[in-house]
Amino acid sequence: MRSFFTVVSLLALSRAAVIPLRRSLNERQDAAEKLVVAHFMVGNTFPYTLQDWTDDINLATASGLSGFALNVGGVLGDFQDTQTANAFQAAEAIGPDFKLFFSLDMSALACATVDDGAALRTRVTNFISRPNYLQRNGKAFVSTFAGEKCTFGQGSVGDGWKTQFAQHPDLQGKMEFVPAFFIDPATFSPQFSGVMDGDFNFNSGWPLEVTTDFANGISTNLTGAPPDGANALNKFIGSTDTDTQHIQSLATLAAGGAKLTYMAAVSPWFFTHFGPDSFNKNFIFLADQHLYSRRWENLIAERDQIDLVEVVTWNDYGESHYIGPIKGALPPGSEAWVNGFPHQAFLDLTKVYATAFKTGQPPVVDKDEIIMYARPHPANAQASDALGPPTTFQVTQDAVWAVVMATAPGSVTLSTTATDAQTFDVQAGINKFSIPIAPGGTLNGVLSRNGANVVQLATPGTDFTFNGAPTTFNYNTFVASAVAA
Repeated sequence: MRSFFTVVSLLALSRAAVIPLRRSLNERQDAAEKLVVAHFMVGNTFPYTLQDWTDDINLATASGLSGFALNVGGVLGDFQDTQTANAFQAAEAIGPDFKLFFSLDMSALACATVDDGAALRTRVTNFISRPNYLQRNGKAFVSTFAGEKCTFGQGSVGDGWKTQFAQHPDLQGKMEFVPAFFIDPATFSPQFSGVMDGDFNFNSGWPLEVTTDFANGISTNLTGAPPDGANALNKFIGSTDTDTQHIQSLATLAAGGAKLTYMAAVSPWFFTHFGPDSFNKNFIFLADQHLYSRRWENLIAERDQIDLVEVVTWNDYGESHYIGPIKGALPPGSEAWVNGFPHQAFLDLTKVYATAFKTGQPPVVDKDEIIMYARPHPANAQASDALGPPTTFQVTQDAVWAVVMATAPGSVTLSTTATDAQTFDVQAGINKFSIPIAPGGTLNGVLSRNGANVVQLATPGTDFTFNGAPTTFNYNTFVASAVAA
């Protein structure tokens, strides 16, 4: 199938945008109320040692994160509880500032009976008094992944969560419950009255509206008018429309004018490629057009309406949206699209944006850096892959996405071969660019200022080469970076 973006690529590529650099020592009075955390898959930590937790917490702290949302989905007493205890031990040894809290994975945890509710409460009560457990509004903060089908042996989902969890004597008055229920937010009220103290909008990190049918509709309707096609797509990248819907629904749910907590998501990527003999999911969410940066910028602009931001994720390798190091136990099969595809350069962006969100000040850049990322093969590549390409692959572009963080004005030259270099003006702050890539291309960039090269990025072909004839489909992204010496 053809890619929609062959219609609009000339407009969308070779484009630049900049976020100006401003410096201020004054922080908003409500800065302490804003937190940025990362979703952490405890299920991927079976071989972790205490040192692994210490290393991850130190790296996360250095990257502007306030804590980890610990996604746990194992039965009570399995290795995930042991690793949760290790996480708290490591955090407490480092100091009081880095917080941990549960993101109960209700897609994996049992929730059909009263006993299931008791097990869930036990897991929570075992940890909520630990010094580094996140407390908000004087209560332990608890979230979920899913849970919209749980009844815990009661007549409805709402009654199940209310009687067996949120209002159960074990937890009543001790917990701020901010789940990620995958339902129409307009239905929060009245079924979750007395249950939800807030809402985590997990899927807000990606433009889920942009499907293949959506793209084909634009392509068909706007043939010969690629600027309109690009603009029609552009408005969905990093949009806060879904945040507005959820915030409005929380206002309806709130009793007596109380303000409920809203937690938004931000994510750099999404690709998963598991067959029917495994997790049976093979699709992407669109993450082109500098999704990570643009989503962050919109969240910062709307920070007065957002209490927390959760980065999805630190280490979910199976869905390719990890920003941390590749370590631990990868989900079987995901090694094919994860190994050799580092994402840690996203941490440098995270630090700048997370700090801006928490303080209310514009992003501050204190080092020159080039970040470039791209998929490893064309969107329309053919491969002898029995699973086939992922759903929605047609909406992706054959492009390199570049972010230049600059301490002062200059220019950047980006290229994928010796003959396709393009030079752009760079302003102080965060600059976003894109250039096309074709088979054989690599990632190269040079930031210059006052006649001197300040940063040089040259990715060896042995690390990354855009492959025109892959044997398997891989729509993950390779992220390269270089920092001024």
